[in-house]
Amino acid sequence: MNRIAIFLALTILFLSSLLTACDKAPKLTPLESDAIILAFGDSLTYGTGTQNPKTESYPAVLSQLINRTVINAGIPGEVSQLGLERLPELLQQHQPQLVILCHGANDILRKQNISETEKNLRKMIKLIQQSGAQVVLMAVPDFNLTLQPADFYQRIADKYKLPIENTIISKIERKPKLKSDNVHPNTEGYTLIAEKIAALLKKSGGI
Repeated sequence: MNRIAIFLALTILFLSSLLTACDKAPKLTPLESDAIILAFGDSLTYGTGTQNPKTESYPAVLSQLINRTVINAGIPGEVSQLGLERLPELLQQHQPQLVILCHGANDILRKQNISETEKNLRKMIKLIQQSGAQVVLMAVPDFNLTLQPADFYQRIADKYKLPIENTIISKIERKPKLKSDNVHPNTEGYTLIAEKIAALLKKSGGI
């Protein structure tokens, strides 16, 4: 086999592996036009750092981008254990078709037991799925020098086969111009989060 044939064979093999990987990427059932989406989390969901969270938080911007109702269920300062306790009532009240789960930042900042944080998130996901809703997971960084996403988020996403956005918040945390303080995004930062989530929903087939 000459070099050109070898090159073509390797190229085909590489492209086939990419297509296989794409096929295995977690997918969502398409959301109805009147679907309710619940954005559940802490201050990063609430929109702390903007002048008007009702219009400038990522759930508010996302609602405009995808033309769906997105309920902002963020509570500033909440740790994952309290989020786990709060979640069932919201699921019953709103009956969402999709929950965007972004939790755990306060656990990390307060140096709580991360294995417990992971357990709490897993329990949240089970509650959401038992309610009939789908889940999209958002990762937050380890608040250290590297600001890499905490590794348990990808582990959870792999376990439950969830679409995950695991880069944007870490990216924002590294750029002071996208933040309103040491932790929280500003309006531009929240807009970037909304755009990333919208792109993930499209990629995974949700919209």
